[in-house]
This record gives sequence, C-alpha cells and structure tokens, in this order.
Amino acid sequence: MTSTATGWRYVDDTLFATGDDGAPLRGTTCPACGTVTFPVQGTCPRCGGSAMVATVLPREGTLWSYTVQSFAPKTPFRTVEPFVPFGVGYVDLGEVIVEARLTVSDADALTIGMPVRLTSIVNHLDEDGTEVRTFAFQPTGKEAS
Repeated sequence: MTSTATGWRYVDDTLFATGDDGAPLRGTTCPACGTVTFPVQGTCPRCGGSAMVATVLPREGTLWSYTVQSFAPKTPFRTVEPFVPFGVGYVDLGEVIVEARLTVSDADALTIGMPVRLTSIVNHLDEDGTEVRTFAFQPTGKEAS
C-alpha cells in the first residue's frame, strides 16, 4: 500500500506496478494466447487460461478515442465541487487499450492519434487531507508518426 507519509496515496494500489509516485500501470498477460489485460485479471478473457502473468504496461501510447465529461457524475463518484468538466479517452498502449482520464479537458486540443504519456492526478482528498491519486494520460507534445 502507498504510504501516506508523503501526503498522498493511489486510489487503488492494484492498478500500479509499484507504490511509487509515477509508477507504471500493471496489467496481465496470458502466456497461452498472448492477450494483455488491464486492469489485472485472474483469467484470460480470450482463451479462458488461468495462468495470467503480471505485466508492466508502457507509459506512452496514442489517443484512440476521447470525449469530455461535461456533466457531474453521481455520488459517490462526484469528488470535487463545483464540478469541472474533464477529458476521458481510450489510450492505445500497443497490446491493450486502456480507458483513462485525460489531463486535457478542451476537446479542441485533443486529436485521435495524439501521443500521450502516463501521469497521475488528484482524484479527491481523504478526510484527513491526504491526496488520493488516480492515473491519467497527458499529451506529450510530440507529433504523431
């Protein structure tokens, strides 16, 4: 579990390869058919294999699709008042596509195929003031190739 001695923790430690700030996402790979999953799964959704192996996912990928969430989620998912729209997208990491928050909330600043990089953002604050972080992807500023 991530230490709160630094004033933060991850929303779910099982999503990350380590408890360190900037940790990569953790998925699983099926050794029988090569399917990569995120989040971690105990069995393969493609072949039903049960020997899934922990996999560290790439930190960089491309934006596969996106939208801007412009209405407040229902409680308990509403964590910030007043509500601020936020970007959500599917990020292609090569062998797996991950649904994620985006650091950009302006649809005009996002494009399909845009290179993005993993980061973490504050999801909410615990009652004691501890930052609870989740993963997100931010544009890298590189041109898509």
